[in-house]
Amino acid sequence: MTITRTVDSHDARTDERNGRRFMDADLSLDFLRVVEQAAIACAQTMGQGDRHKSDQVAVEAMRREMDSVPIDGTIVIGEGERDEAPMLYIGEKVGMAHKAPNGRVFPEIDIAVDPLEGTNLCATGAPNAIAVLAASERGGLLHAPDIYMEKLVVGPTSKDVIDLDAPVRFNLRAIAQALGRGVEDLVVIVLDRPRHTQLIDEIRATGARIRLIGDGDLSAGIAAAVVGSGVHAVMGIGGAPEGVLTAAAMRCLNGEILARLVITKPEDEERCRAMGIGDLKRIYRAKDLASGERIIFAATGVTDGTLMRGVRFFGDGTRTTSLVMQMHPHQIRFIDSIQVNPAKDVKIRF
Repeated sequence: MTITRTVDSHDARTDERNGRRFMDADLSLDFLRVVEQAAIACAQTMGQGDRHKSDQVAVEAMRREMDSVPIDGTIVIGEGERDEAPMLYIGEKVGMAHKAPNGRVFPEIDIAVDPLEGTNLCATGAPNAIAVLAASERGGLLHAPDIYMEKLVVGPTSKDVIDLDAPVRFNLRAIAQALGRGVEDLVVIVLDRPRHTQLIDEIRATGARIRLIGDGDLSAGIAAAVVGSGVHAVMGIGGAPEGVLTAAAMRCLNGEILARLVITKPEDEERCRAMGIGDLKRIYRAKDLASGERIIFAATGVTDGTLMRGVRFFGDGTRTTSLVMQMHPHQIRFIDSIQVNPAKDVKIRF
């Protein structure tokens, strides 16, 4: 994906008359830097058992690095409403346009962030903790409240055969048929929660195998859309913000998410209405949750996971593994980076 960096006011007026044809410049590496710094910060707390500290340092690092990105950004999925979080809250303005306004015109970008997906995973040193964000042109990401969402995530081969309202056995049979294998060969990831007791029983009754996870259904959803990961579907109820981030990843990976908000109390309905969501029973697809045509998705591993290794510290630097995806140009990049320490006798190892 390419998103314009900056244009002067004359160019902006001209581009608006011509369908806002901005000068192209790739922002994917800018966003890569943001998730790398968040991952490095919280990886330093890995295994210390303090999930709140891990999350705090990730948020602070991500917010600090965000101001170096040449955008006029708005957080649409973040750490909470304005009165609930000191930074990266929903509606917060980020990017160079707000740090040092100087008359330059920057692209208007909506951003969804999860500075540390899997705070418990990081605190205990468990696999699949990641730092992640998704970005799109203004209006390209659903403003989802921090409530629950029912989800079904699959890869490209199965995306046209699933139905959120269908029985579990129907969906698993359809997925297996699309993949050309038996139901007993499927691996389904489910969050290990009491609310999923019936779902787990229904999956096991089909003969499919289950991988229960403590946290991290976003990284699980990404794995389900990558051939060779050994994951064929993600089912169950998780966070709505993570659903939007998953949808952005699915747009890049050609996978699919079917999702519906779970309203458990009157306050949930009020929050949905306040954020412009009118149909509370709507079933969303990836294109509905992440409708933008210029999506960037960036994630860096904090602990070792299915697709990315965790942050590794060594004497001469810090090594990270990241996944950067974008729609225009449509490309998927696995990036291995070393942040080199400032020393004359640094030695880089393969």
